Amino acid sequence: MLADLDRSIAILRGETPERDNSAADAGAGLTAHDRVAAALESLERHRAGVAAALERIGAGAYGRCVDCGEAVPEGRLEARPDAARCITCQARRDRRR
Repeated sequence: MLADLDRSIAILRGETPERDNSAADAGAGLTAHDRVAAALESLERHRAGVAAALERIGAGAYGRCVDCGEAVPEGRLEARPDAARCITCQARRDRRR
């Protein structure tokens, strides 16, 4: 899975369009560049989550919330296998952002 994510990241890094200095193409280039940058950021964040989940598996801590230590609900892990927090702790973290 990490190899697939690494490939996708490499492709996006190679496909980032160069910024065009012409006024007519500036808006389109900026939009394309921003889309690629957003996709790249999302993939890199997902890759980091997967790598951290693999580390938790290796440490025998997978399925336990990294904040409170309680079990992460099975349904949450099915939906987000890289989930590091239970729903309560994740909601608390999201509110702080």
